[in-house]
Amino acid sequence: MTEDSQRNFRSVYYEKVGFRGVEEKKSLEILLKDDRLDIEKLCTFSQRFPLPSMYRALVWKVLLGILPPHHESHAQVMTYRKEQYSDVLHALKVVRFISETTPQVEIYLRMYQLESGKLPRSPSFPLESEDEIFLAIAKSMEEMVEDSVDCYWIIRCFVNQLKNKHQDALPQLPKAFEHYLNLEDSRLLSHLKTCSAVSKLPYDLWFKRCFAGCLPESSLQRIWDKVVSGSCKILVFVAVEILLTFKIKVMALNSAEKITKFLENIPQDSSDAIVSKAIDLWHKHCGTPVHSA
Repeated sequence: MTEDSQRNFRSVYYEKVGFRGVEEKKSLEILLKDDRLDIEKLCTFSQRFPLPSMYRALVWKVLLGILPPHHESHAQVMTYRKEQYSDVLHALKVVRFISETTPQVEIYLRMYQLESGKLPRSPSFPLESEDEIFLAIAKSMEEMVEDSVDCYWIIRCFVNQLKNKHQDALPQLPKAFEHYLNLEDSRLLSHLKTCSAVSKLPYDLWFKRCFAGCLPESSLQRIWDKVVSGSCKILVFVAVEILLTFKIKVMALNSAEKITKFLENIPQDSSDAIVSKAIDLWHKHCGTPVHSA
């Protein structure tokens, strides 16, 4: 039996006896021991399984290009990343754009603006919509990643990935949402249309902010595993599952404003179940990546 087929056999066995997470962790550890990390297999693993919290930051840094695939370069590259972080931070202090009392997420925003050539003339200038999106993502990321250098680089590259890699896909997500909701519950979609709510749903919160500020970080990081590893379509199925979960409540509301207001502030206690069902729905409609490790 080959090494891959042994892993597949173990995966099936552990899942049957209720120890799926144990085997997933072992499979990831095997992947992370390779001298040159296999990006494709790491992406596939992240698409199929939730990343163990102890390895999430490392895998995200590799998949987002913050760290190279070669292990021996990691320490040196992170030294460069820390130096760049310190230099940008120092520059902002010199021009008095930040102070000791500036909130950390705002510091991340100003660093990002400076590095991308979009720092306004004054800190008092009103924020652009893309700045608000950055801050929302940064606030959630800050809860997930302890180290401030890691946190900044992950936010920076995550936002750039949305802007670049998913630039064409993101505007198509509302139409995809409508399509899959119709497949899952056409009556619910009809109700939204009757209330003229379809065009007024919180798409920016769902898709541009990737549910930052909508779902708690413990649930959010499982969605972002999929986004970081290449799929922004998972966001569609989270939105669909939110509607399916709160169908009775939504069907009882008779205006677009009330529906939108409710969906922007959904109860947090069902979020883990929503994300699990959304991932199942995503695999159901889009298939499951072939590699198990």
